Amino acid sequence: MPGSMIYLKACINGARTPDEHPALPVTPDQLAADAVAAHAAGARAVHLHPKNADGVDSLLAPDVGAAVAAVRDAVPGLPLGVTTGYWALPDATQRLRAIDGWSVLPDFASVNWHEPGSPELAELLLSRGIGVEAGIFHAEAAQSWAASGVAAHCLRVMVELGADGDVTTADEVLALASEADSPAPVLLHGLDDSCWPLLRHAGVRGLQARIGMEDTLTLPDGSRADGNAALVSAAVELLSR
Repeated sequence: MPGSMIYLKACINGARTPDEHPALPVTPDQLAADAVAAHAAGARAVHLHPKNADGVDSLLAPDVGAAVAAVRDAVPGLPLGVTTGYWALPDATQRLRAIDGWSVLPDFASVNWHEPGSPELAELLLSRGIGVEAGIFHAEAAQSWAASGVAAHCLRVMVELGADGDVTTADEVLALASEADSPAPVLLHGLDDSCWPLLRHAGVRGLQARIGMEDTLTLPDGSRADGNAALVSAAVELLSR
């Protein structure tokens, strides 16, 4: 496989909609096709946002189950994760109840540590045998996560910066996250304008990285990507230099 020494995860849709890019995968079949293409291009795992019939992020069991089952059938053995984003169900109790009701389980799920009820949600996921990726958006979240009892049990910690994120901020948050007593590998990524600079920095630092239409719709040269496979290919090429 291309990029065999690189740990690159594909984040194939995020909370975006096809209004932003017509190739954005939404339905279970589209998610499966993009997971196949991203894996062939060098992605070693996939992260996706299940959608409801209206194309909106969903944490409800039927939507999550349909997305996970479709991708798993299409790419057996590829590690598969989903979002637990609070925006998809903005009530901590309802979010826990929805995720406790999942019947088709992903391999892992991301938990944004600054969101309400995240420690409890992480405990629930772990109790169900679902790996936890801790999403760390800023210094305060890094400190909170590092001090938590969950840190030692996470599958991965992701330092996730916004479009205005830079290398200096990334290094500050990475240093705080490293204070945790956790064996979890670290993944660094950005969004839109910060996406490619931080992917390069992940390579420099020897960290895991991710790429896909959740994080950017453009290639490193600023041109519009035609889809997830093109983004993964570009990231593999960049990280292989």
